[in-house]
Amino acid sequence: MATGKTDPDRRERILAAVLDLIAEDGVAGVSHRKAAARAGVPLGSMTYHFASMDELLREAFTRFSSTVVAVFEERLGAATTADEARAAVVGLVHHLSSGNQRDLILTQELYTLAARRPAYRELTRAWMARSRTILERHFDPDTSRQLDALIEGLSLHRALDTEPHERAVTVEAVERITAGGTSDGREGAGQAGPPRS
Repeated sequence: MATGKTDPDRRERILAAVLDLIAEDGVAGVSHRKAAARAGVPLGSMTYHFASMDELLREAFTRFSSTVVAVFEERLGAATTADEARAAVVGLVHHLSSGNQRDLILTQELYTLAARRPAYRELTRAWMARSRTILERHFDPDTSRQLDALIEGLSLHRALDTEPHERAVTVEAVERITAGGTSDGREGAGQAGPPRS
């Protein structure tokens, strides 16, 4: 096993291992021993890099939330008009709901922790604020807040439904919420361009 001096990526490997374990067994199934074994590091390096299990979980979930925000940025960053932004939101819903179950499970595990513990609620609040900041490049703050909730809700419903709804349903929902709610004040109902995946 590599020593800390020759293993500069050890901390990142531990965080990745913890996220994998959460996806497989839930937060309750994570232990320092399991994480060390999954990451291929000595057990002692767990407490060297992370003072407590709580710190380990918070950093792992912070890393995960950043990857989701990066997807928001990738999908919405190229939009230059309100119509393109609407199409990007539609594409984002279908991308998130058609992805692997791992991200869905990690999101729900984080929300469960946030419902019980204030420190994790702050983490989810920061995550939502970052997502809304990206949306606010194209839509007013109230519309962005509604869209953020719509993205998560529709993504979850599509991912868990045995017969996920069609893209047309997502297009209509986005158009309804964004009618008149673009950042430049333009009316927008029914003007969305063809959605892109």
